[in-house]
Amino acid sequence: MASQGAQYGRTDGTENPAAESPESPKSGGSSAVGDIQPPDPETASAIAAAEAGPQGGTTVRVDSWIWSVRLVKTRSMGATACRGGHVRVNGERVKPAHGVRVGDEVRLRHEGRERVVIVTRLIRKRVGAPVATQCYVDNS
Repeated sequence: MASQGAQYGRTDGTENPAAESPESPKSGGSSAVGDIQPPDPETASAIAAAEAGPQGGTTVRVDSWIWSVRLVKTRSMGATACRGGHVRVNGERVKPAHGVRVGDEVRLRHEGRERVVIVTRLIRKRVGAPVATQCYVDNS
């Protein structure tokens, strides 16, 4: 809760202009996609643990991302779908190592239906279903 002190100002009575406001997006993404705030602390901690860290942080492999948000059961199924031409990012067929960014449209043909999702958060680790639904907007 280190950001709580920045939210209410400093204790010595001076204001901290460099403090981040609680309404600003934490991931640095654009607000055009929509800022979806996690409803509870457990969800927030799960997302924070799975989010793309400082190792680049701007892209995540598409096969890893579709597995992390539970669109496919295994990462190898995600890679196979990419190699088979069943995954498109912004309308283009992609290889498994293609990087997705916040705001990208991912289309996945899987198990007889097409899923169309917009990326809102980048995560690398697989998370629970309630957390995973906060990482994309489903337009299917």
